[in-house]
This record gives sequence, structure tokens and C-alpha cells, in this order.
Amino acid sequence: MDGLKNRVAIVTGASRGIGFGVARALVEAGAKVTITARKPDPLAEAVENLGGADVALAVPGKADDPDHQDEAVRRTVETFGRIDFLVNNTGINPVYGPILDVEPEAAAKIFGVNVLSPLAWTRKVRNAWMGEHGGAIVNVSSIAGLRTSPGIGMYGVSKAALIRLTTELAQELAPAIRVNAVAPAVVKTSFATALYADKEDEVAAAYPMKRLGVPSDVAGAVTFLLSEQAAWITGQTLVVDGGVTLGGGL
Repeated sequence: MDGLKNRVAIVTGASRGIGFGVARALVEAGAKVTITARKPDPLAEAVENLGGADVALAVPGKADDPDHQDEAVRRTVETFGRIDFLVNNTGINPVYGPILDVEPEAAAKIFGVNVLSPLAWTRKVRNAWMGEHGGAIVNVSSIAGLRTSPGIGMYGVSKAALIRLTTELAQELAPAIRVNAVAPAVVKTSFATALYADKEDEVAAAYPMKRLGVPSDVAGAVTFLLSEQAAWITGQTLVVDGGVTLGGGL
């Protein structure tokens, strides 16, 4: 896609799953990427799978740790000379059950990682590069942020807040920086395994496309929103769901 070659992206939570799929799509389009995740070894393996140090940089750490955020931004500029794109992909869902049963500490952690962390990353890439040079940001939300999601309700509330954050940031950062979001349904990753394990055919039956998503489905949407083809799109949430929100199911 136009506008990705020789550009530089930070993709959080990118050692596997959707984040790795996005990083791979960006590298294939000619970009360079900094990828983050908590565990160093899977990150190092991901860098090798992406093509090595010439195109990918690994910075391990927790997405909601300010020191880690500062390090990733600093090392990206030192290594690649710029930051054109940010993909806020990291998300957590450590609890399952009714919202009223979620402990306040757990709710605060979910919001800290899923909402406040993307805000912090956005502030830091703006200050480091994008505020002066422009850029594009994509937040990875979920269809759980658009409709009720029994069992993962607090996660859904946080993803709804991320969609709202996207619109506010798009307004504040225009015209230099575009900010959009994607809202996937169930994608076949280790993060979502509990939603389809041992019942994939049953879950997929609710989807008009009759299959669950794979990381490349979301990566295609993200790379489009970062590209010049989306130059007049900001503040939007692109639903990537195999049609499932047309009816019932996750």
C-alpha cells in the first residue's frame, strides 16, 4: 500500500497473534517496525521471523510501564530515525464473569492497559516525532466494545472506552496525525483461545463468512488505515468481524 515503504512503526503486543500479523504486514509493505511484548525470548524470535535487525527492533516490557514506553520510543528514533505509525495492540482480559463481580483492582488494571496505555503511547510518539512530522495511529479495539459481551463485560467496557478515546484523539491531533481503530471479532490467537477452544465449528457457525478470523484479516485492515489510501479517514472504527455483528454471537 502507498505510504508504507521506508516508514517506521511501533506495534505493541507484537510477539504473536494480531500484533505479529500487523508487524509482518508492515514489513512486507516495506516498513520497519519496533515490536514490544513482556517476554524477551518470543520477541527475539519474532524479530528473526520478520527478517532480522535490519527491519525489526524488539523492546521487551509491560505496555503500561512508563519507563518501557519511553525506552521503546527512544530506541525507535535512535535505531530507525523516525516514528510514522503507532499500533496500540496490547490488551488484557484477566477476569471472566459478570461485571459486578470484577474486583476494583482488576478493573483498574484492565483500564490501565487497554485504555490509559494507548493514551500514553500516543502522547509519547506525538512528542517524539509525529507532532512535528505527522503520522497515523491505529488502536486495536474489539466488537466487545460495540455490543454486550457476557463473561468479558469489563473487557468490553474498556474496548468501548478505547473507541471513544480514538475519536477524541482524532479530533485533537488532526490534521497532522490521523487516529483510527479496528474492532475485530474472534480471531484465532492464543489470547482468544478460551472463546473457541473445542467448539470452533460451533462458534464459527454464527458468522456469515463461516469461519473465525486470523491475524492477517486484522493486519490488512490496520495497514489500510495506516496507508495513504486512508489519508482522508480519521476518527473511525473499522469492524473486522466476518459479518457476525449482523446477527448474534461473538
